[in-house]
Amino acid sequence: MIRSYQVSLVELPLPRPMATAIHRTEAVYCALLQVQTDDAEGQSFVFSLNRHRALALKPMIDSLAAIYVQADENAVESLWQQALADLNPVGTQGFAISALTAWDTAVWDAIGCARQMPLCQMFGQVRDQVPTYASSGLWLDQSIDELINEAADFAAQGFRQIKLRVDGDIQASADRAMALRQALGDSIGILADANQSLDVDTAIQLARALERADIVWLEEPVIHHDLAGQRQVKDSSPIPIASGETDYTARGLEPTLAAGATDVLMPDLQRMGGLSEMRVVSDLAARYHTPISTHIFTEYSLSIAGSAPNCISVEHVDWFAGLFTQPVVIDQGQAQIPSGPGTGFRFDLDRIRDGLIG
Repeated sequence: MIRSYQVSLVELPLPRPMATAIHRTEAVYCALLQVQTDDAEGQSFVFSLNRHRALALKPMIDSLAAIYVQADENAVESLWQQALADLNPVGTQGFAISALTAWDTAVWDAIGCARQMPLCQMFGQVRDQVPTYASSGLWLDQSIDELINEAADFAAQGFRQIKLRVDGDIQASADRAMALRQALGDSIGILADANQSLDVDTAIQLARALERADIVWLEEPVIHHDLAGQRQVKDSSPIPIASGETDYTARGLEPTLAAGATDVLMPDLQRMGGLSEMRVVSDLAARYHTPISTHIFTEYSLSIAGSAPNCISVEHVDWFAGLFTQPVVIDQGQAQIPSGPGTGFRFDLDRIRDGLIG
């Protein structure tokens, strides 16, 4: 039975400020949830790029305590449905789903810890490692020399794929991609992310301009709800299209799949509502014969990546490494699936105290 819980708010400064076509920030702000059952503690976190919005996460998480506390943690999927129904009056997107993610992931973690089993194994493990790509850099505000130096650092860390941010300046984006390709050779994969910043015609032109640099995929070329436009880009692009990170729950992602608007689906744990719905989404994508690549939340997404046959990669960001006692292990471009109980990652509570806010 779930007996109690605690929510803490933490600021994590980024090693380097983030700059994409639509985002600028120097820190991430996390709401940490610790759930105590009769047998184990479960842990999870969700986050915001804005301090004030992070403060708003806590009361939303608190609002679901009436559903989870004093409930049987082993009914985790039933609790997910109850919580979703309870959230319906405020909508099933945004911070409502973020709060559900925190509870669902922490409860799953507690179940795994109580059984002394990795969640990946409980979910039906299919692999011990999964390809990953470095995504904590190569921002729009960096010079070409800075991009090349940082890409070399990523390669030295063991990454075999990296992600470059691009925008509507087609020539500049293509030049930056080509400079990376020439500096790195053919052994490192380069992905490109436009962060929904382009119109359809510009996206098609950019995709064609990037082809020469042998780009793995172009991510979120247009605004996420323009499925007809994204399908047009996909049909005209010489490189694959990836999308899905901005949509909420399986219900929100199915239209993208049904429209044939993406080559790779990118579910985001916080926007899915936790591990329960991530499993649903991986199965849904498989029915549409579409691979998935999980969006950020590297530590927790490995439980899905190791158990979903159609998962082709995980995005690696180092933003949240300061929360945990151990890092994600990267070996020759592969993220190792953790073998510890639950998610396999535990909070470093001593270090976290230095960043407490609120």
